[in-house]
Amino acid sequence: MSISRLWSPFFLSLLFSLPVQAEQVPRWELGMGAGGVSMPDYRGSDETRSYLLPFPYVAYRFEWLKADRNGVRATLFDSDRVELNMSLGATPPVRSKNNHAREGMPDIKPMIEFGPSMDFSLWRSEDKSKRLNLLLPVRAAIEARSNPRSAGWVFTPKLNFDISGIGMPAGSKEGWNLGLVAGPLFADKRQNAYFYTVDEQYARPDRPAYQARAGYAGTQFLASLSRRYGKAWVGAYARYDNLRGAVFEDSPLVKRSSYVTYGLAFTWTFAQSSEMVEVGGD
Repeated sequence: MSISRLWSPFFLSLLFSLPVQAEQVPRWELGMGAGGVSMPDYRGSDETRSYLLPFPYVAYRFEWLKADRNGVRATLFDSDRVELNMSLGATPPVRSKNNHAREGMPDIKPMIEFGPSMDFSLWRSEDKSKRLNLLLPVRAAIEARSNPRSAGWVFTPKLNFDISGIGMPAGSKEGWNLGLVAGPLFADKRQNAYFYTVDEQYARPDRPAYQARAGYAGTQFLASLSRRYGKAWVGAYARYDNLRGAVFEDSPLVKRSSYVTYGLAFTWTFAQSSEMVEVGGD
């Protein structure tokens, strides 16, 4: 499997989970893009790598199913203040031979996460340019390989504050979009063990055996900025990750308890439908 096939879902999940203002957009779009990201091999690793990759951009927006720069989501239940959506995430692969802390251990396979998210609208301004939401996604993690296997569950409650149309008159459909997200992470034993357990056969003097357990997995704070320029779109993010107090903080595989990751992306749409639909807002 090529590195682009391994990384493309991760780029789409990580770089395009950015806010979008209420606006009229095509029912479907086809394009190309490029993304760059700098991040550790896994949460808690002290070895950081940077990547730059091209990828195809495909967006489709049906009444109940949407896939675009905000991820893949299916709206199963909708009200003025509560939405039940499907959420999607991904984590990248890690070759243990390239990571000193995991040397001699099994590789970390690329992982896809999916599950429901109950989203609550806590507050929004009269013109809908500012909004505060509570997101409650619960996702099952699956190893993305020829024989997929379950890798546990994750629960990531978070507050999401969005501001759209920055730098433009009130009610404008243009301008920059700012998103601020913060919240804790929780995972079951299988998920934490996948990344932080050290079985007896892989123990060595500087890496004692360790068994991870379920529970609190740290806290994340993310800021993102994006804007559309006609057929072009640009976005960037920075995320602070803090593992202090996590149930696996004492794992010998945790070499750093806090760090910052960042990334940027650009897309260009070369084909789109003539039909327009509204996305974003509440």
